[in-house]
Amino acid sequence: MNSELSSQQVKDIGEQGLLERLQRFCPPEIIGDDAAVLETAPEKSLVVTTDVLVDGVHFSNLTTSPEDAGWRAAAANLSDLAAMGASPLGITIGLGLPGELRVSWVERLYQGMTECLQKYNTPIVGGDVVRSPVTTLAITAFGQVNPSHIIRRSAAVVGDAIVVTGVHGASHAGLELLLHPELGQNLKDVERTALIRAHQRPQPRLDVLPILWKILTPNSQLSIAGMDSSDGLADAIIQICRASGVGAVLEHRQIPLAKTFNHWLTPDQALRYALYGGEDFELVLCLPQELASALVQHLGEGAAIAGRITAGSTVILHDEQKKFPDQVLNLSQGFQHFSQ
Repeated sequence: MNSELSSQQVKDIGEQGLLERLQRFCPPEIIGDDAAVLETAPEKSLVVTTDVLVDGVHFSNLTTSPEDAGWRAAAANLSDLAAMGASPLGITIGLGLPGELRVSWVERLYQGMTECLQKYNTPIVGGDVVRSPVTTLAITAFGQVNPSHIIRRSAAVVGDAIVVTGVHGASHAGLELLLHPELGQNLKDVERTALIRAHQRPQPRLDVLPILWKILTPNSQLSIAGMDSSDGLADAIIQICRASGVGAVLEHRQIPLAKTFNHWLTPDQALRYALYGGEDFELVLCLPQELASALVQHLGEGAAIAGRITAGSTVILHDEQKKFPDQVLNLSQGFQHFSQ
């Protein structure tokens, strides 16, 4: 990209000029009309999710390149589809942009989104562009799911095991390392890079779904409860319990953490990152113990049975070694919009 093009601002080329640039990222046979038409397979349910990301709240030039911001935006929406058991069909993007923003920044944003979406054969099928004092992305993702495979928060029952599909706290640890480079002096370069990448390039767990459906084939009528852990592990478990009218016990020692945490974090810090850090985009699933064990075995390292569903309504963090007192988990310690 030559210097003249890279220095162009959005106001220099206007809405139509920008749309012409961005249409290159979309399948030509889908875009161009007032709405996208997506064909879904017979006996499939359409799943739709929307996510809004705002500069300074969800991403920042201090910690995230345009490509990484695009990747994270796409991953967040694909993760929401995975949390419902759905396979992605496409996304639309609403952009609110300052006129002074460089066109190259927007193209790099789309490049990052495309890099993430291509892994899952998911096209950008449309969107809208408006002027805004703050850079804002509003993404709507479309997916499809067999009605018998829909994952809902309200399906947990007493006795279910709670499966987490991967480590928690790594994304928040990566963010802390970006904001405070002096931290983690005992980390090797490869360990530091892995944690930062967990924050900048999270992986939506769509890969879990075919494994889950294979395990559930003999139990096709069984309902699975779950959601993703984008707002933290504690949030996910509490939200599932509230929707299902149950409680839970989360086992302190069974929460999967990054092995590198013990190189620079205290046990309390590592636990706080895992419970409340957010943006790990793993799945939290509730299913019978036998099936949960089979799922964890298939997923391998990082996946774990972290607790169980109980009667009542309280979510308790328990340490079977009794080194830590039981504590009731709540949402107040996690990120809350409008709390500041």
